[in-house]
Amino acid sequence: MSLLQVKDLSISFGGVKAVDGVSFDVEAGEVFTLVGPNGAGKSTIFNLISRLYEPSAGQIVFNGQDITRLPAHDVAGLGIARTFQNIELFDHSSVLQNLLIGRHCRRNTLWFEELLFLP
Repeated sequence: MSLLQVKDLSISFGGVKAVDGVSFDVEAGEVFTLVGPNGAGKSTIFNLISRLYEPSAGQIVFNGQDITRLPAHDVAGLGIARTFQNIELFDHSSVLQNLLIGRHCRRNTLWFEELLFLP
């Protein structure tokens, strides 16, 4: 079974089909790339998989689980996340704080444990 399966994925923006019926499988340990010119829909596909966009058609299956309708924060909890091409950092934060900002979804502590700096 493939680690990631994308089946007939589609999305339109104002009547313009940005992605139309795209399908592919990614196996565990495989390096997989999307190649194409500007405007081909590569970033849109990543936004669909990470659930920043809602697909108009198709299915996304990760590790045997249909994630097509999961909210983005649940998909991030499964280990799917994306980065953006611009690397804007938080100006008044240290390097460590900028690195840790994406780590919050992996935290297993409760809010009061964080507040009190409990182990």
